[in-house]
Amino acid sequence: MKRFFDRFRDIRWKLRKIKVYALVGKSGTGKSFRAKLITDKYDIDLMIDDGLLIRDQRILAGRSAKREKNRVSAIKRAIFEYQKDVEEIKNVLVKEKFKSILLIGTSEKMIARIVERLDIPYPDHIIYIEDVATEEEIIRARESRRSNGKHIIPVPVIEVKQDPSHHILDSIKIFLQTHPILFWKKRIAEKTIVQPQFSHRGKLSISEAALSQMMIHCIEEYSENVSIQKIIFDKTGDGYQVELKLSFPMHVNIPTILSGLQDYIIKNIEAFSGIHIDKLDLTVEKIEKQ
Repeated sequence: MKRFFDRFRDIRWKLRKIKVYALVGKSGTGKSFRAKLITDKYDIDLMIDDGLLIRDQRILAGRSAKREKNRVSAIKRAIFEYQKDVEEIKNVLVKEKFKSILLIGTSEKMIARIVERLDIPYPDHIIYIEDVATEEEIIRARESRRSNGKHIIPVPVIEVKQDPSHHILDSIKIFLQTHPILFWKKRIAEKTIVQPQFSHRGKLSISEAALSQMMIHCIEEYSENVSIQKIIFDKTGDGYQVELKLSFPMHVNIPTILSGLQDYIIKNIEAFSGIHIDKLDLTVEKIEKQ
């Protein structure tokens, strides 16, 4: 029965004329760096790399395996062992219009596991890292991983800059240094840099005011029962953390709203700005009468 559904799935994808590619190479050999070059060469629309579904350097769904606290959970995230990630990416794949997709993995076995979990046909074309990178480049990539703990996610980095006119609301205060975002965590052995090395066209930046407006929009879009009292951005040694002080009306289920709101804000800010939020604290500052 399973084989029947596999065949049906493959036929469905072929009828849609969707091509599946795979890039295979051992950990630390520079696959994510080469991925952008491959997508450009073959005009590939979507990419799946380390638990993320990416399109045009924008994260559509998933959670980066490199943000996990240990190797075991990172591997599970990368091969989609978590059903919540599977359902999220499947739903996006159904909605997205695309003609090709690139899967990135450390082995053909890993690729096979990804296609099985996400109901994607086995790749029509497998590219090995040795086919697109020289031995010297692979050695250099491995050395960078060993010495610096750097891992590249193929989405652009955003630099946050101070804005003199950062007063969006009288009740909002922003504390953020003018400094490039490095996006890494000391707790994690493999640090993450959200910047492709092939981007040399200039800096990308977003003002504190714009970032705050994004936060406000996310909250307004998520629930009409939440109001912002204060937003605090703080640059720490581990990256960026955000504290939102909120107000709620009486007689609403605050724990349920807070839990969903936290995930919603992080997902949207990371997807649309490229900024990683290491920590998001939500504090109920005020309860208002309806």
